[in-house]
Amino acid sequence: MSVPDLSRVRTVTSRQNNLVKDLRKAFAQSEPTPDGYIAIEGLRIVEEAIRSGLRFRALFLSVSGCAQGSRLVPQMADNVEVLLLPDEVFSSSVATETPQGVAALVKLKSFDLKEILNDPSKEMTVLGTAGIQDPGNLGTIIRSAEAFAVRAVLLGAKTVSHFNPKVVRASAGSVFREKIIRAPLLSESIRLLKAYDFYVVGTSSHKGKPLEQADLTGRVALLIGSEGAGLPPDVLAEANELVKIPHSEKVESLNAGVAASILLYEAARQRRSTEA
Repeated sequence: MSVPDLSRVRTVTSRQNNLVKDLRKAFAQSEPTPDGYIAIEGLRIVEEAIRSGLRFRALFLSVSGCAQGSRLVPQMADNVEVLLLPDEVFSSSVATETPQGVAALVKLKSFDLKEILNDPSKEMTVLGTAGIQDPGNLGTIIRSAEAFAVRAVLLGAKTVSHFNPKVVRASAGSVFREKIIRAPLLSESIRLLKAYDFYVVGTSSHKGKPLEQADLTGRVALLIGSEGAGLPPDVLAEANELVKIPHSEKVESLNAGVAASILLYEAARQRRSTEA
């Protein structure tokens, strides 16, 4: 199959090609390459990366995926390498079992928490996560964070990496645009938030004030823990208040992604009410 602008496309057949090795390693480790690029896969996800203005290092097309992926080639900057790989080489380098034949190395934007907090806005929501290990849950949380105008998402200890390809897919591209900051010592980050006049609200499956009674306006930090363990003690100790989402006693707890989405919707609803 042909692709437009064949001069842009370089056929590579070896698994030992440096870019192919970088792609394979970035997928396997769910971490950036030494020069800061992460691996992403799938036509829609790559299109989202383009729409989000990310910097590309390389675009990879498989022979069988070339027809649909070829439309991405004209959107690549001149310094981006475009590699055409045999199907078996492509499949051995990506994360999914049935790949679409489109992948890329892209660089996410980095953010500084203090710079975000220096914004004088009176209304600002920050979300902190602790122990969210399921990639689908974290991807859902990041997607909801963007949907409900969360200013930043802090990833505490034992939270899966947002570079994980399953997180990227579940976020539907929101991971490319949302301000995400690793915070391995989440309790210290919370104390910083308090220094910038944030009111810190922790969540629990059964304890605390019912969500609809909580004031989530102003500068507020919302904390979400894992479905099983909840928030760790050192993080809970920093919370100004605990809230719960009322639900049937037949259900022990809500999925972390669902709980976070409900919480963020309520915070956005309350903000809209104060602006009306």
